[in-house]
Amino acid sequence: MREGNGVRDAGVRRWARPPELLILLAGVAVAVATVAPIVVWWLTNPPDQRLVDLEVYRDGGRAILRGAPLYEVLTQPPQLLPFTYPPFASLLAVPFTVISWKAAQGLWMVLLYAALLVVVWYSFRDLIRRTGRWAPLTMGLLVGATAWMMPVFDQARFGQVGVLLMALCLADCVPGRTHWPRGLLVGLAVAIKLVPGVFLIYFLVTGRRDALANAVMTAGAATLGAFALLPSDSVDFWFGALLEGGDRTGAVNGTTNQAINGMVARIYLPDPFGSLVWLVLAALMAYFGFRMARRATLLGDALAGVEGRAVDARSLRLAAVAIVGLLSVLLSPVGWIHHLVWMVPVIGALVGDGRDTRRRLFAGVAWVWFLFPLPWWGAKLIGLQQGLITKIPGKIVQDAFGLAAVAMVVLLGHWLVKRIPPAEPGLGDPSHGRAEVGTLAP
Repeated sequence: MREGNGVRDAGVRRWARPPELLILLAGVAVAVATVAPIVVWWLTNPPDQRLVDLEVYRDGGRAILRGAPLYEVLTQPPQLLPFTYPPFASLLAVPFTVISWKAAQGLWMVLLYAALLVVVWYSFRDLIRRTGRWAPLTMGLLVGATAWMMPVFDQARFGQVGVLLMALCLADCVPGRTHWPRGLLVGLAVAIKLVPGVFLIYFLVTGRRDALANAVMTAGAATLGAFALLPSDSVDFWFGALLEGGDRTGAVNGTTNQAINGMVARIYLPDPFGSLVWLVLAALMAYFGFRMARRATLLGDALAGVEGRAVDARSLRLAAVAIVGLLSVLLSPVGWIHHLVWMVPVIGALVGDGRDTRRRLFAGVAWVWFLFPLPWWGAKLIGLQQGLITKIPGKIVQDAFGLAAVAMVVLLGHWLVKRIPPAEPGLGDPSHGRAEVGTLAP
């Protein structure tokens, strides 16, 4: 009788627990269901407002194939956008020129969200693993939640490359060990677009000299290879288009520029005073930002060897990398809203494995903040004819994402570092529990 009950109870438990395949399919379904409206929305947008940056890449690839000057090509009206990337990037764009425009758009969306999947894994690894067998469903929910953040949303709108570059940098910098020479992926990202070059500074200040050497050699090899294949275009870029700066990338005082330069430019200070203010603020941001990133990295490295502190070590390393990612936006002459996709790892570093209530609260606020087009709301406030009553708050809200990025650098580099207990026993916040993989129990 007991034996029969045992068999029956085991059968009930098997039916009560959904199989792993069903959970995996549920996770895929959630991700697809949340991402599909974004894809449909942008792929059915008017042709001249649809993935315009992907059109830039394709036109760059076409210019290479027909031997046209790469940096004199403009996309079709009304955009008339120039190619602004290094020549190496145009070589990678060539495959997109041999397929139809419709197929290229679909393929780019697949690559974008595949890269977002990689970013979510590196950003929320400990939270995902903590949910155990429900990890695929957690992954799907996180992909959907991050896809609707304005920077990621705009990546789909413009057909931008930012999420792919971020995935390369995270994969190269966050893990304790890599299956490739560390720095190789960062070097590849730098060869495609110069902005990830901030990670070369990060490797330098954190003492990762082998990674720095690998990154420089990879970027150099790719650049020299492009120089050999496209000598004229390479000269045009490195000694011409690169020096034009904002003349090719757009007006620096536009609302979408959330870099420090954009925030200063919208104050309309007279030159050269405005430029001086920007340089001073950028220098201060760089000094304190890289210093905080270095501190978080070294503390994370120290915790990595302490039993039971792997989760905290990963949070600190991720925080450091996220700080550097934010610096790549804040210190650039132009840091568009879609460049702030680095808020995804920021939120991941804040939430950690999800045990700390205050960290969850800050992560939730950051997520909600970037769900709405706050800078554009600020621009509308400025346009209202009510004098200083609307213009001053409007200016502040217009800079909402850039100011939030500055705040996140401080939050990660100072508050989070203080929040995580140090390696010495008996110090730190005793409310922090030890992480356990595969359970949501406190």
